[in-house]
Amino acid sequence: MGSARVEGVSAESLSAAATSLQSALETGGAQLPQAPATRAAAVVTKVGERTSLVGGHTVVALAGATGSGKSSLFNALVGTDVATVGARRPTTSTPTAAVWGDEPAGPLLDWLGVATRHHVDADTRAAGSVGSLDGLVLLDLPDFDSRETSHRVEAERVLELVDVFVWVTDPQKYADARLHDDYVSALATHDAVTLVVLNQADRLSASEIDECVADLERLMARDGMPGATVIPTSARTGTGIDVLGQRLSNAVTGANAARARLAADVRQAVAALRPGVADTEPEIKATGERELVDALARSAGVPTVVHAVERDYQMQAIQHTGWPMTRWVQRFKPRPLRRLRLDDGRGAVTVSAADVRSVLGRSSLPPPTPAARAAVDLATRTLADKAGSALPTPWGDAVGDAAAPPGHAMADALDQAVIGTSLRSRTPLWWRVVGLVQVLLALTALAGLVWVLVLMLLGWLQFPSIETPTWGPLPWPFLLLVGGVLAGLLLALVSRFLAGIGARRRGVVVDKRLRSSIAEVAQERILAPVTAVLDRHAQTRAHLDAAAKV
Repeated sequence: MGSARVEGVSAESLSAAATSLQSALETGGAQLPQAPATRAAAVVTKVGERTSLVGGHTVVALAGATGSGKSSLFNALVGTDVATVGARRPTTSTPTAAVWGDEPAGPLLDWLGVATRHHVDADTRAAGSVGSLDGLVLLDLPDFDSRETSHRVEAERVLELVDVFVWVTDPQKYADARLHDDYVSALATHDAVTLVVLNQADRLSASEIDECVADLERLMARDGMPGATVIPTSARTGTGIDVLGQRLSNAVTGANAARARLAADVRQAVAALRPGVADTEPEIKATGERELVDALARSAGVPTVVHAVERDYQMQAIQHTGWPMTRWVQRFKPRPLRRLRLDDGRGAVTVSAADVRSVLGRSSLPPPTPAARAAVDLATRTLADKAGSALPTPWGDAVGDAAAPPGHAMADALDQAVIGTSLRSRTPLWWRVVGLVQVLLALTALAGLVWVLVLMLLGWLQFPSIETPTWGPLPWPFLLLVGGVLAGLLLALVSRFLAGIGARRRGVVVDKRLRSSIAEVAQERILAPVTAVLDRHAQTRAHLDAAAKV
């Protein structure tokens, strides 16, 4: 508020910053530190209320310790005795307002909660003041170190709402720890709307004034305001009143103090919240969390299902390619997939999840072993540590909660993933070819058997013998019978060997399908919630950084 030119804060940028701060509070939620978040919410509310008030008033508060001469300085600026001045302390119990200009300030003073009001006449001016003060609302506050608690509370309440701070001190209390530690240091980001007055300068010599001013400037620099200007004044002699009045005139003429104060509040709120948000987030990919998928697959019983698929494949292969005279035995053997309730008994590709839920409720897969459950817990904790170790503790806890869904819900989701996965594929062509060959071999053996029986019957009935064709020394009926049986059995053995190879290949295919389904469950139930927390964290940081640019 001196001669320097500073960039003003536009209403649009202030509104955008407040909106960004509000968005940060919403996305950050319970993960932001509670006390700073509460203060930030109050700042957002204050920005909305202050900017909604019509008028171009600038609210300046004279704040100081007991005996600093605030009321006398207030009267000197107003040009008449408005505030009560006396030797008895505390003198000021409630704020007193002086309003310059014809523009109504009632709604603003109502919002400030100031009942005692004085309108300064247009022809009344502080001695030596330069420039117009129209639009100034000057407040004389109770002492912030008053022995009356209600006075201190009232002073602090109003200080939260004013546009410009004028810290009034005196040669005896200018180094008071309460002033510097509780107020100036706490409002170090508000240097653009801060003035410091060394009142009662008439008690000092010129050299002593210079020494006190230099020491006070040093203290202000230590408090975070290295560029603070200290104005020595005397309400009794009028010294420095014109300089102070000029600074207040500059503030009113600039019409930017209110937005500058609110912008500083927003920046201060952001600075308090920013340590609760990290600068980056770890990258979590579903395809990259192999340990988690492996643990969930073991917990879901995928190895058991794959083993059952392989056995089921072998049984079906034997049923299709085995010796026709004995393959019917396979129909009486229990089917592995059917025992696990993963086969509807009609050779369907898979049982729909809806049918299972409505009829069976769940599969008959054995529950996960303690070791499998421990592996899942370890995998989820490892994921949570990876995602949350670089984040502040509340965010890390949120990641851990997101990575550990309720046990029953997770178990049901894994079971439905297994049920909803196709465990079969089309019947291999070689099964049909070998089956057809086996039928031909069986018919050959049957033809040989019938031929032998006919020859035996003719011999028993002593019919004239019929010459039997031979192949070398062996008759054809014998060759057909024995050759068909031996060839069929040999082909069955070869088919069983090939079925073992095919079963292992089918197991690999089904294992990939099941793990893909398990990975989808992991993505939906674990990785997606974790990613949502990380996204909220990134959005919160982006909103805070945007708000800090005001």
